[in-house]
Amino acid sequence: MTERLPPLNSLRAFEVAARHLSFKQAARELNVTPAAVGHQVKGLEDFLGIPLFRRLNRALRLTEAGQASLPELREGFAKLAGAVETLRRREARSVLTATVAPSLAAKWLIPRLHRFRAAHPEISVRLDTDLKELDLIRDGIDLGIRFGAGSYPGLRADRLMGEQLNPVCSPALLDGPAPLHTPEDLRHHTLLHIEGETSDVTWADWAMWLRAANCPHVASAGGPRFSQSLMAVQAAIAGQGVALAPLSIVADDLADGRLVKPFADMPGHPTAFAFYIVSPRDLAESPKVAAFRNWVLAEADD
Repeated sequence: MTERLPPLNSLRAFEVAARHLSFKQAARELNVTPAAVGHQVKGLEDFLGIPLFRRLNRALRLTEAGQASLPELREGFAKLAGAVETLRRREARSVLTATVAPSLAAKWLIPRLHRFRAAHPEISVRLDTDLKELDLIRDGIDLGIRFGAGSYPGLRADRLMGEQLNPVCSPALLDGPAPLHTPEDLRHHTLLHIEGETSDVTWADWAMWLRAANCPHVASAGGPRFSQSLMAVQAAIAGQGVALAPLSIVADDLADGRLVKPFADMPGHPTAFAFYIVSPRDLAESPKVAAFRNWVLAEADD
């Protein structure tokens, strides 16, 4: 562009004032004062060196030059609006919004997310970890990971992985002052409880697990209670007790030695629910959603 253009705000003020033939109504639309509109228009007239309005008593009229410039000016603003909308649509296509429970996001998804970025640098992932379950269709969410029975009306659902619960603790507890080698030894340790994170009736609490381990006389009621697995797991890593935790949340901590399963010869307690990756049906095969779904499924298979 070889010629200097006037400020965009002054052009916009002129177009709105010309449409209303009123600085006052233009000010209302632009959310500024009438004096500010008049100042912008006067600045444009000074820049061009020609009057655009005839200012009459209680009236405003366009000059011939002002009238002649309006069609192309309005066309220009329409093209600008179209260009901005194109940019917004392009940005929306390249950003994938996913809703994931905080514990699963922090302990399973986020440590792996760099691999998705490496494979798909053109897609930016925006994670929503709100504890409240969001409506994917209503809230404009591309994809979610849900823990449930697999029935999600209006959504495509792909089973990601099952879940089981295992006692886990810091390695320091195994051979500490009160060695932890059999379920009976739990009587000497603090039990960490997870409450309210799922509606799965098969989700075991400590009382259920101890009955299954044939240790119903070990007290299960004491110990701190957490609303999220993540917090109970962090307490276990810090050596504050033994957590009955989802394997998906502690898998990396077990692999890295931050946690151990003190009763490794005992099977985990399976749940009826599983993790599912869900998305609105009309978005399920969009390139960004399909790419993320395929990647997550592959990660769960590793």
